[in-house]
Amino acid sequence: MGKITFRKNLTALAVVAALGFSGAAFALDTGGLKIRVTDANGSPVSGASVLVKAPDSLASKDAITDADGYVTLRGLDASSQYTVSINGANIQSFEATNVRVQTGKSLNLSYAIGSSSSDMEKITVSGRSMAAIDTTSATTGLDITLDMTESLPTGRSYQSYLQLTPGVKPSTGGNPSSKSGVNYSDAGGTVGASTDNVYYIDGVNVTDNVTGTFGGNINSEIIQEQQVITGGLDAKYAGGGGLVSRVVTKSGGNEFHGSINYYLQNDSLVGDYDNESQAGGGFSTFDTAVTLGGPIIKDKLWFFASYQVKNREDDVTNADTGEFARTVENESKLGFGKLTWQATENDRLVLTYFNDPTDISGSAEFDTLSNRDRARTQGGDNIKIDYTHTWDDVVINAGFMSHESELSDLAKDKSTRNDVAYLADASTTTQTDTDLGGLGSDTLRFRNKESAYVNFEYYLDTDFGFHTIEGGYSAETNENITNEVYTGDGAQYTSISAADAGVTFTDYATNPSWVGLRDLSEDDIDRIAAGAGIDAADVPGIVFDSTAGNPTGDVNVYRIIQTQQAESKLQTEGQTLYLQDKIIIDDLTLNIGFRAEKWEHIASTGATIFTFDWDIAHRLSAVYDINGDGDSKVTAFAGRYYDPIRTDMTSFAGNLTGSVREEQVFVNGDWSTFRTRGGVATQDAFFSPTTKTPYTDEILLGYSKNLSENTNLSVTYTNRKTRDIMEDYDLGVYTEGGQLDGSSLALPLAYFGYTENPGSNYVIGTLKGGKRDYQGVEVTFSKLRSDNWTMRASYTYNDAQGNTNSDGNADLQGDFYYLDPRAPNMYDDQPGNIEHSARVFGTYYFDNGLEIGAVYNWNSGTLYNKATNVYGRYLPLRETESYDFGGYDGLWIAPGNVASQKTPAYGTLDMRVKYTYDFSEDYSAEFFLDIFNVLDDQAVLEEEQFVAGSGSFAFGEAKDWVEPRRFYLGAKFVF
Repeated sequence: MGKITFRKNLTALAVVAALGFSGAAFALDTGGLKIRVTDANGSPVSGASVLVKAPDSLASKDAITDADGYVTLRGLDASSQYTVSINGANIQSFEATNVRVQTGKSLNLSYAIGSSSSDMEKITVSGRSMAAIDTTSATTGLDITLDMTESLPTGRSYQSYLQLTPGVKPSTGGNPSSKSGVNYSDAGGTVGASTDNVYYIDGVNVTDNVTGTFGGNINSEIIQEQQVITGGLDAKYAGGGGLVSRVVTKSGGNEFHGSINYYLQNDSLVGDYDNESQAGGGFSTFDTAVTLGGPIIKDKLWFFASYQVKNREDDVTNADTGEFARTVENESKLGFGKLTWQATENDRLVLTYFNDPTDISGSAEFDTLSNRDRARTQGGDNIKIDYTHTWDDVVINAGFMSHESELSDLAKDKSTRNDVAYLADASTTTQTDTDLGGLGSDTLRFRNKESAYVNFEYYLDTDFGFHTIEGGYSAETNENITNEVYTGDGAQYTSISAADAGVTFTDYATNPSWVGLRDLSEDDIDRIAAGAGIDAADVPGIVFDSTAGNPTGDVNVYRIIQTQQAESKLQTEGQTLYLQDKIIIDDLTLNIGFRAEKWEHIASTGATIFTFDWDIAHRLSAVYDINGDGDSKVTAFAGRYYDPIRTDMTSFAGNLTGSVREEQVFVNGDWSTFRTRGGVATQDAFFSPTTKTPYTDEILLGYSKNLSENTNLSVTYTNRKTRDIMEDYDLGVYTEGGQLDGSSLALPLAYFGYTENPGSNYVIGTLKGGKRDYQGVEVTFSKLRSDNWTMRASYTYNDAQGNTNSDGNADLQGDFYYLDPRAPNMYDDQPGNIEHSARVFGTYYFDNGLEIGAVYNWNSGTLYNKATNVYGRYLPLRETESYDFGGYDGLWIAPGNVASQKTPAYGTLDMRVKYTYDFSEDYSAEFFLDIFNVLDDQAVLEEEQFVAGSGSFAFGEAKDWVEPRRFYLGAKFVF
């Protein structure tokens, strides 16, 4: 189980391969340099020999300057250790060190060379490469290098490195939001977990195809470069409203290099907690890894390998009592191997393998009760085979990748789950009171991916400019395999406390003062009436007072019972094409690109349930080198990013052979089924024929200038509009005869592409009137390494508004009239947005091997709803009296409730002290001490959003905090 059966249109792939198209996300992971050589008077030097090489690069490049003194060198591996050597007749030999090459960029460098003299020695200087601007690109983001991460206090993962990027919002889960990316979910009120990002490791797309979050891990020691792109994406990149993270790993070289490290931290290195609910928790963690790379056959065959073990143990306290509850162990064993074979001067084959098996014995969150705890198994094998052939002006690249990702949860407590709500005793209710029984189910999950691709780059010099033409085709299959087994008596209950026995359906469904999870709404009246065989007018008066058969002796209200259990396997199959031409005409660069995507959704029966036909997105930009010297530029970009619907919706509409569940309500002394989920008896959902692919349109304007040889200032304005947002609809609410019939919010069946009701519980469609609007300004100042120090400072302003947080997984906006995007008071500031943020980081390098690095992050606080609990969602409060809107008399969302609250502003300072001792030219030892939260400001990260409280916290009360001051120790031997 968990393996993909790869089904692709091989004929189409072969045809496109013959035409020389390239994989959408698999363009060559190389960069370039455009170097100009002049004499002391600024006149071009032609005929000079330019050689670039680096100890951690697999190949060197050389060329002869043209009549204007230029050479352009392409296909260079990412590195910050290049040496540029310039030699020639009548010029002084010249060497620039520590020159940097960035993946996908062509940086401009200029060197002034003196005339030759027999009594002068060869000059070695440090090049300006790190201050160079790519005057051919409009993309925004950050290129994170190995020397940057090794000099700063950061978490030890590629996910934590994202926090260095300007504008990226705080995230404890490693999936941060950027710019217009959604940073909030009504389900659980989750903040700081974006589902809009795309993650690549050596071209392997490790984005989870169900959640949209990262789905793979690697040893951070193997990262050569990480590019984080936050805007202005070229046509070859997939992307939505979030960032794109592209990790390029090390490849070895003609010299053997490696490292051995050990890092540790425990509770004795952590200060005291200010809040009682976390004070009793202790922990210990270590991280050890070994890396080795070098030649198998010099200049022909190289390898790089790594193995890492990461282990952490946490003592977790009870959220209500602060007493010790459990110990949780999290252990990962991360393997990596890469072989690179330069078969001929023009042929290269790369084989890459990595895996990330992880076992987690439980949840380390203090507000997860031990009876609701779960053990997790995650990770899988990743393989990539990549072949490249080069001619003078053409590069062709083709390959195959496979990504496996298990994410299985097993309940620690197998008893029947029961979520209990309280009204009369709400003020004294705790989370221990509301969360009874076990987790409720064991869930086996596999999210796998395979892709085949072929690509090319073609360089063409014409009278109408220099062209870099790229094109692409890829074919991809995503699998979502799930097997959920309900524990206990095979049902999950939502009850009310015995003290509240005798309340009516209306009391239960509409009173916002309940504390605890509830799973019924007044909008279910018609279904409940039909299931119970009573009139809809009688449902509001149903009295809940029976405890018969309840697993904890509380009052029966609602349950969902599993009547059939089986594995379900869903798939999406996609094809992607792109074509892009970068045209350089003197100091102007035009990027003209188009990207096309087509996706097919396949049910668990193997039948196609829906096909999104080709969606075509434009990616257009213009970049102007203001003075023609590579020291300043203005940019403009206009593009569209499609956000294909993920496999969670495939499961929603295509789970026809897996588990079947019945939703029941307790009426007249018995359980009455009012909705069946899964199976073919009543299909849970259909993709309506008119469903469109969600998209974001972006306009970006930028300016960048080198203020000096080592400083740069960049300003970017971004405007984004997200439309065609997906939702699931209850046709019984919206169509003829439904709740909204006759009002302006009603939608005819023709809106969904139907002539009659298809007979499912729901239909998936495009959310009428749904929109998100974003504009922001980002200012970044960079001081590159000179005079022993480096620094980067950024400020970001985010203005995010909208009327929906829906993003992938179906929510409630197509089910409840008052949440309709067109309804009153819905369009407002976006929950989860952080309006202002600033970030400063830098390092000072002493001459004796000592380094001191620091990172300071500040933000203005996170917006959130003043909320009530419906189906476990954090929904804004409603009016207390009904009024007419658009022809319907209802209790609409009250004004000023959406994103009306904000957590306090705070800033955190982290520092690293590092010492490097060189035993010789080839051997050194590094020792570092990280100090996180130096000022010990245990600021509030999250506040209770429910106006009635949650059982442990009152409305507006702090629920999570910045951890206390803590130290992290590490040592590494490098050879």
